[in-house]
This record gives sequence, structure tokens and C-alpha cells, in this order.
Amino acid sequence: MSKIETRLAELGVTLPNAPAPAANYVPFVVSGNTVYISGQISQNAGGMIKGRIGADFSIEQGAEAAKCCAISLLAQLKAATGGDIDRMVRLVKLVGFVNSTPDFTDQPKVINGASDFFVAALGDAGRHARSAVSAASLPFGVAVEIEAIFEIA
Repeated sequence: MSKIETRLAELGVTLPNAPAPAANYVPFVVSGNTVYISGQISQNAGGMIKGRIGADFSIEQGAEAAKCCAISLLAQLKAATGGDIDRMVRLVKLVGFVNSTPDFTDQPKVINGASDFFVAALGDAGRHARSAVSAASLPFGVAVEIEAIFEIA
């Protein structure tokens, strides 16, 4: 088991298989030492996490949905590295989209669910630049979607 997967196991997380794309795009692109991972939607073993933050979900529930996106991002990173996720040098950037009501302004607190998870799982290599923005709606009505850029060796 890799160092990263050992740390994930300590956190009670097992990486799922990388989700397949839902349309005509690839789940990731590797260019040199950079991996660009397409947006991962909020889903878990029970299916898609659908709803709007500020109406259907609290900030805390939104943060949990963002954590689910982060787990999917790591699953895609593992696929992008041919199964050797320990090739990850650092998480460079996250872009998080929050399906929220027009008056909701705590999108950063929702995306903290992913950011905090990455730091817990990857240590300093999980610290990253980030954007957290509101969306009037997201694909399939999901609560959160996050894309990422990683540096690999």
C-alpha cells in the first residue's frame, strides 16, 4: 500500500475506482509533471449528493460533499499516475463550485471540506491555491463540483 493510501486508511478513507466521465471529455490530462483533473461531482457510495447549499444543505453538509469530491480527485490522480499515487509532489490548485442559493455567501466554508481533507491526507503537499465560487446550478443537480491541478514526479 502506498504512503498516501496508508494515510487515507488512517483517516478511514479507501479510494474508490476513478469515476468515468459523464460526457465527451477525459477525466484527466497529464502534461509533463502536471495533472489536470476534470471536475469531480459530489457523490459517495450512496450515489450523487444533490441539492443546494443554503436551502437543502447546511454549510457542514456542503463541506462533507466537498470532501467526497476530494476523494474522487485522489482516485483520478491514482489513475493518472498508473496506480502509483505516491508520485504526487503537491496539490497546486483547486477550483470549487457550490450549488447555492442567491443569498448564500459562505462558499469558501463549503470548499474547506476539500481543502481541510487534502491537508489532513497529504500534509504540507496538500496546501494549495484555490477558488470557491457560487453556481446557480451544477450538473445533475449536485451540491458541489471541484477540479484540481497536481504536480507529479
